[in-house]
Amino acid sequence: MNGAVQRTAAIALRQYYLMRGSFSRVLPIFAWVAIDMVLWGYMTRYLNAITAAGFDFVPALLGAVLLWDFFIRVMQGVTMAFFEDVWSRNFLNLFTTPLTITEYVGGLVFTSIATSVVGLAAMLSLASTVFGLSMLSYGTMTLPFLLVLFLFGIALGVAGVALVLRFGPAAEWFIWPIPAMISPFAGVFYPISTLPGWMQTVAQGLPLAAVFENLRAMVAGKEPSMPALLWSGCLAGLYVLAAVWSFRHVYRHAVRTGVIARYSAETAS
Repeated sequence: MNGAVQRTAAIALRQYYLMRGSFSRVLPIFAWVAIDMVLWGYMTRYLNAITAAGFDFVPALLGAVLLWDFFIRVMQGVTMAFFEDVWSRNFLNLFTTPLTITEYVGGLVFTSIATSVVGLAAMLSLASTVFGLSMLSYGTMTLPFLLVLFLFGIALGVAGVALVLRFGPAAEWFIWPIPAMISPFAGVFYPISTLPGWMQTVAQGLPLAAVFENLRAMVAGKEPSMPALLWSGCLAGLYVLAAVWSFRHVYRHAVRTGVIARYSAETAS
């Protein structure tokens, strides 16, 4: 067991060494979140200035942006750690060691935890000091929100890694648009009820929808729906299990067919 923990930690430690030695890898963790916070922060100030008094757009919109960016950072924390191994042609070398696929995925998750927490701290610092957004205004509900977003981000990250492993490194271009593709269904900036019926049906299968619906409810002074959050947490957990199963299945297929031995920068089919 101790050896498994050490090998899992080694995957995360490798990412730390890569970031420590490369400013270009560290900068994006802060740059993109800073751009989003500044852009949407001044947007909320503008909306507060032109709309009727009594409604504060900062906790509604800027809070939603902060949570959405956290979700993206979690997902990309997993995928970027995997891509580092692919780009350096190091993925096959890892599995010439006693490292198991579970330990490798665990290392990717630990890497995602570290990068997403750093990104979240940067976002909170900027949002609170410049725009006066305090996550304390959401009370203890902040933790369930973050947990659901974290679990679903991990699930999408691992599923994305499985997709790239199955179809080759060139398939990484299918991964980057995923957050943008699901954002219309997640209701980040508007209620799910404004969507057409078929989009609402899709939204019910996304754990994200309950998070942002409850965020808006709290800003409006209503009580959050604990059953909805509990269901979204369970649903996100199921997605994590399905994603891990998918990755293990794809990895075994790659080993069995010999694809993993000729994993190149173009294709693995």
